[in-house]
Amino acid sequence: MIDETDRKIISHLRDNARMSLTDLAGRIGLTVAPTHRRLRRLEEEGVITGYRTLVDPGALGLGFEAALFLTLNHDNLETIEAFERAVTRLPHVLQAQRLFGNPGYLLRVRTEDLESYNRFIDRYIATLPGIDRITSTLVAKNLVMRPAHGLFMERDEDAPRPAADRPHPRR
Repeated sequence: MIDETDRKIISHLRDNARMSLTDLAGRIGLTVAPTHRRLRRLEEEGVITGYRTLVDPGALGLGFEAALFLTLNHDNLETIEAFERAVTRLPHVLQAQRLFGNPGYLLRVRTEDLESYNRFIDRYIATLPGIDRITSTLVAKNLVMRPAHGLFMERDEDAPRPAADRPHPRR
C-alpha cells in the first residue's frame, strides 16, 4: 500500500532521480535508513520500475513529431500479433497504443524532419503486417509531457481548476 511518505519519495525522485539518499531523507523528514528501506520496497514491489534519463529530442536532431493512426485490414489474432510484434521493433516510435474503436492503433513518432518522416512511413509503416489505412497528424507543440507517475501524484481535489470551472462567488 502506498502512503503519503511513499508519495513524497516518488514525487522527489520524479523531479530528480539522481538525488542522494541523504538529500531525499531530509526532504521527506526521515533518516537515511527508513528512507532506504522504503525506496527498496517501492522498487521490489514494482512501484518504481526504473530510473531514466530525459533527453531533449531536438538536441539529438529529432525535432519532427507526428501522431500516426493505423487501421488494420484484418481483425484475426495472427495478424494482430504479427503487427504488434513488428511495431515494438520500429525505430523512431516513442509510444504505441492499441485503441478501442477505429482506428485501432496510435503511434507517437519522432524523426529528424519531414523528409525522414516520409522515409519512415514508406520503409516501415507501410510494410507492417495488416496495414489498411495510415492517417498522420503533425504535432505543432507539446503542451504537457508528463510521466505516468506525475498523474499518480495529483489528486482531483488538489489539482488547480481552470477559471471557467471554479464556482462563482455569491453576491
